[in-house]
Amino acid sequence: MVQGRYMRATWALLAFLLVVVVWGAFVRASGSGAGCGAHWPVCNGEIVPRAPALETIIEFTHRISSGVVTVLVILWAAWAFVAFPRGHRVRTGAALGVVAILLEGAIGAGLVLLRLVGTDASLARAGWMALHLVNTFFLLGVVALTGAWAGGVGRPRLREQGPVSVLTMAALAGLVVLGMSGAIAALGDTLFPASSLAAGLRQDVAPGAHLLLRLRMLHPLLAVGVATTLLAWAAVSSVLRPGRAVRRTALAVAGLVVLQLCAGLVNLALLAPVWMQLVHLLLADAVWLATVLLAGSALAEDAPRLSVPAGATSQPSVP
Repeated sequence: MVQGRYMRATWALLAFLLVVVVWGAFVRASGSGAGCGAHWPVCNGEIVPRAPALETIIEFTHRISSGVVTVLVILWAAWAFVAFPRGHRVRTGAALGVVAILLEGAIGAGLVLLRLVGTDASLARAGWMALHLVNTFFLLGVVALTGAWAGGVGRPRLREQGPVSVLTMAALAGLVVLGMSGAIAALGDTLFPASSLAAGLRQDVAPGAHLLLRLRMLHPLLAVGVATTLLAWAAVSSVLRPGRAVRRTALAVAGLVVLQLCAGLVNLALLAPVWMQLVHLLLADAVWLATVLLAGSALAEDAPRLSVPAGATSQPSVP
């Protein structure tokens, strides 16, 4: 009973985390990252800014929501250590969640204190943004997996998993690289807006173009390759791990990948307006979460497997 409540609380926490992540992207896309100046944790030298500008309100709201979710993650982790026995995988996931949320705050503070916000177009900012994306993925993935484990998904095992483990690692690694390139592409869209699609292409290939523009070109190409890998992995996993949970999650991965590809084309055609950047990010997070949950189900030690009886020459059977 307690474990069921913990699982439901975990999904609620994950939903709130997604809201905070998307609002953080809005801070960047709206150019409000310098709304509190180069001050952290205070805002423009004040605990609560007086007569704030709109940019300050946007940034300060993000800081408040980030602080609230940090407290919630810590309480959520403490609950895990009360509700689950020593050595349980939920305890491990909850502890990793605390590490991830603290790193998330440290990276956000670093961006502000190093003035890697606003109109800054340095490669250092691009690197920090990519790091921020990786840690956000880690945080979301850990919380999602912990919720799945609380719901009864078995302990993961990489050994003796055949092509499923290989494709799983390729899918996860590909999504991380694609996410990093997406974060850099979004930064380029914010700092170097184009008046038309043709003008944007000319920006990207122009002699002496900023490196952010050069890197922006790679994102669509990576997206096609990673999407192909994900679709192949979802298909193989649903066949070799024929349990209902795996098949359902594999279908979700495939559907979200197709939806995200369509959203990417719309984002490109509309020249990356702020609202579409947020939709694109939310879908990217959804694809990541579905991928992590599929990985957890497919690699679970108790997952059903397709097997061939000894000496059989007919079609494989499912035990």
